[in-house]
Amino acid sequence: MQDVLFISHRIPFPPDRGDKIRSHNLLRHIATLAPVHVATFADDDDDMAYEAELADLAASYRLVRRAKPLVLAGMQALASRQPVSLTAFHDAGLAAYVAEVLATRPIGTIFVFSGQMGQYVPADFAGRLVVDFVDVDSAKFEAYARRGQPVMRWIDAREGRMLRAEEGRIAARADVSLLASTEEAALFTARLPAADRAHRDVRALGNGIDSVFFDPAPVTPEPRMAMLGAPRLIFTGQMDYAPNIDAAVRVADRIMPLVRAHLPEATFHVVGRRPVDEVKARDGVNGTHVWGRVDDIRPWLKAADMAVVPLEIARGIQNKVLEAMAMALPVVVTREAATGIDAVDGRHFTIAGSDQAFADAIVTAMQSPNDARAMGVAARRFVVEHQSWQGVLAQLPGIMSPQAERSQLDAA
Repeated sequence: MQDVLFISHRIPFPPDRGDKIRSHNLLRHIATLAPVHVATFADDDDDMAYEAELADLAASYRLVRRAKPLVLAGMQALASRQPVSLTAFHDAGLAAYVAEVLATRPIGTIFVFSGQMGQYVPADFAGRLVVDFVDVDSAKFEAYARRGQPVMRWIDAREGRMLRAEEGRIAARADVSLLASTEEAALFTARLPAADRAHRDVRALGNGIDSVFFDPAPVTPEPRMAMLGAPRLIFTGQMDYAPNIDAAVRVADRIMPLVRAHLPEATFHVVGRRPVDEVKARDGVNGTHVWGRVDDIRPWLKAADMAVVPLEIARGIQNKVLEAMAMALPVVVTREAATGIDAVDGRHFTIAGSDQAFADAIVTAMQSPNDARAMGVAARRFVVEHQSWQGVLAQLPGIMSPQAERSQLDAA
């Protein structure tokens, strides 16, 4: 393969949240196929601290600290009639680096991670373009627009409408469009203009899990969590992300009182970076403990008795579910959070809907420890056998290179 230009909305280091886990594994695998040049953003000092790892991996790179205020991005979006998602991630320096790399390096493929970065692909690029949308962002904003205050509903509706048009534009330009599950790929295709659907190459490329890293056997439980009341329920994730905020608040305010009516010592643990004030305010409420960012999520999962994932808006495959399953935890999820994971309800995890259904599932499992343990073992076995990154990434050479794809088809 010729060189690859990888354009990502966040530096793929460290792999400590859903999108970074996916981009990290993709970038590392692409780097084994060809020299890779990386254009990306850092959100904060923690991200900037990983510049050395990026430099070791990439043939060249440009890492830009993203500091544009959201208000400014919003004003630019209104003035330019673009989605805020595009103006928030527009940077002249990053665009200049992309132009320089394309002018001076033998770039055969551009790999775009996350749709808002499609703006950096020049119209005259003649090589192969692969865009990993991950999930259907426009549908997420449309879901936001059905709730909340009137002003935010208008903003989210506008964002959803304009992102849908941008997704269609990028898909028309791309050789391959990737989504994180077959469900997301079908939804993405259905939202394209009817006349275009048959002409777009839209595929599912699932998320995987490093089941060797997420192996409970060698992990010691986090002592600060392990000393607190049992059963210990855990929810993980980026805690300034609206669906995660809603899920954590739902457990703390509505589900935990139902659980503690039967299991009065039960505790709920929210573990993830950047908890907003709405989440922090639940610390100490109904047995809730808000821990914030941690260096390694595995000891916290090992200290838990069960993972709860009551997401009402969930796009793509939820890494938090795969990680808990790999750590042999019984997991209770909404149907939305289970999307793209072909596990069996009642065997590998439990699907619940209402607050009462969540509480019933938690209480039943915690009062039947042998059954809960058996579900955790089955969950880990499922992840090891069906959700490994090795299997997922085996598709990547064919996606990146038409020649490799033809070879794979001929071999089949």
